Amino acid sequence: MSLNSMIRHLPGSPQAVLLTAYVVNLAQWVTGRHVRRARRNLSARLLEWSPMSSADLGGTIPPRPPLVTGGLPAPPYPPGPPAGGSGPAAVLFDMDGLLIDSEPLWLEAERAVMTRLGSGWTEADQAALLGGSLSGTVRYLLAHAARPAPPEVVGEWLMAEIGDRVRSDGVPLRPGARELLASVEAAGLPRALVTSSERRFMDTVLARTQMRFDVLVCAEDVSATKPDPEPYLLAAKLLDVNPARCFALEDSPNGVASAQAAGCRVIAVPSLVPIEAAPGLIVVRSLLDLVAGPDGLAVMGG
Repeated sequence: MSLNSMIRHLPGSPQAVLLTAYVVNLAQWVTGRHVRRARRNLSARLLEWSPMSSADLGGTIPPRPPLVTGGLPAPPYPPGPPAGGSGPAAVLFDMDGLLIDSEPLWLEAERAVMTRLGSGWTEADQAALLGGSLSGTVRYLLAHAARPAPPEVVGEWLMAEIGDRVRSDGVPLRPGARELLASVEAAGLPRALVTSSERRFMDTVLARTQMRFDVLVCAEDVSATKPDPEPYLLAAKLLDVNPARCFALEDSPNGVASAQAAGCRVIAVPSLVPIEAAPGLIVVRSLLDLVAGPDGLAVMGG
């Protein structure tokens, strides 16, 4: 029986579907091939149980904050491979809100676009999009707009607004970003940037900040952005490091869900939206609380 047939005929329990989701994620990482059709069938089954509580899973997975996926229900992604394993470690960094303090710039850019669309924009609107993709942001903007506009035009307006701001004024780094990057380099750990932003914005940020990474993963590199695990699975594969040996740093619930589903060791540094510590999830107040060593990241004083 093929993988797609197995998914369509799964028994009626969330545990069975989550186990298959784990296999699909693991198969994608091992083979390097996108299991797109299986993912689509699997997503349909997963949504039958959305939202799920920890009780549905026998109390083994703590409840997570609601995820923003462009207005669609958030799939209850399963955990990835267990933490641990052997081999080299690596550090995977989110960008917006984690390394750079870009959220105030995004707020200005989004307000400018919404003014052209005849509507207002609040910080609550911005928080609802934290860690999302450009396509999801455009859908949200248009859903709250007073005047219609083609989605591709709205996307161009937004990227032009944010790009011009970074090119003209730069973008500040978050506290501890420069120090942690230096610590990771000194420890000899490979590092990747894993962002849901478009490549042109990522390139603009890197040109202004002079941050350097061994691997870059952005929105155009994957078929599904965060909270899907594909961005982190791809980064681990490009670094040739087991995801279970990757330390992923995130500031948003969407990013945390993506890294957890990929099987990474996740450390959250919340920015706009609070994130609670949970089994398998470390939460720190700042990147200044972290230090790198040969075996990965550690919390200072922990």
